[in-house]
Amino acid sequence: MPPAAPGLPVATRAGSGTTASSQSCDNSFHASWPLRETPKVNEENAHSVAIGGFIVGALLIAVVTLLFVLGSGLPGQRQQVVMVFDGSVKGLTIGAPVALRGVEIGEVTGINLVLDEETMKLIMVVEASVSSERIQGIGLGGASSELIDELIARGLRAQLNLQSLLTGLLYVQLDFHPDTAVELADIDSDRRQIPTIPTGLERFTRQIESLDIAAMANDVQEIAQGLKALVQQEDVHALPGELRTTLASLKQTSEALNHTVQAAGPQLDSLLENSAGLVADSRAELPRLFQRFDESLGSLEQAAGEFGQAMQQIDGLVGEDSATTWQLNQALRELTQAGRALQSLARTLEEQPEALLRGKQE
Repeated sequence: MPPAAPGLPVATRAGSGTTASSQSCDNSFHASWPLRETPKVNEENAHSVAIGGFIVGALLIAVVTLLFVLGSGLPGQRQQVVMVFDGSVKGLTIGAPVALRGVEIGEVTGINLVLDEETMKLIMVVEASVSSERIQGIGLGGASSELIDELIARGLRAQLNLQSLLTGLLYVQLDFHPDTAVELADIDSDRRQIPTIPTGLERFTRQIESLDIAAMANDVQEIAQGLKALVQQEDVHALPGELRTTLASLKQTSEALNHTVQAAGPQLDSLLENSAGLVADSRAELPRLFQRFDESLGSLEQAAGEFGQAMQQIDGLVGEDSATTWQLNQALRELTQAGRALQSLARTLEEQPEALLRGKQE
């Protein structure tokens, strides 16, 4: 065994040395190799730092989650809007999606119930946060508020639709209905209000509710009673027999008509042949008839011309300045004077019959 280095303990086998020698070796080891003391760590401070870091991280995660889940997002990326619904919003929850033609652009951030003190009417005010950046993807620009106003002017309306028939959950569906009027509710809110319209199911439900079901049921009951009374009448029971008789008579009439048509078939064929021949003859005679008609029209026009000339001659004879008219007027005056003389003679003879013998007495 080589000699041990000075100042180092010598390893001995168990049981080969005495206790005194072992203790001397240990003392010499500690004396020749001094040990460095490690500083003690405060366990309480370490636990406090870990807990503080965990709490700060949890708060940061909660704030970020709150910003994005509740729809606040980053500044300039979200537009806060409000919608007012008249009907029930059962099935609509906070966080429900807001979709524009099926594309999710936001979520519901609040649902409030508002009572109109004047009309005592309850309205549902639904607040939502929408992403203006996703809306700008359809080709419209400008600020968020101006963009929403432009979309509303183009017919943007909100409706409540089912997400699933199984769950019954609702979501807000945005779509364009330019044929509907813009109806805004008078509410105290600084958010931009999007007009709402009822769904087809809501309109159908309102129409059903407006019907007078009781009156309709009474009318149906009265109709049923009238039909029952009509069926129970004896005349109605006799209708099947009369109907069978009528059908039998109709069948006989149809058979007789068929027999008559069959019997008249050859005569009809002959008549059609004669008619065809007559039509052919007429077609052959028509040109000659038209020629004669044209000749007759020419003669008629000539006669009309001659008649016009004769009328002109007569007009010349009987005109106011013609000699014939003056002579006729003179003859008429002379005839008038002669008539007056005859009237005077007749009165004289009536009064003095002897005037023919003695003459007229003054």
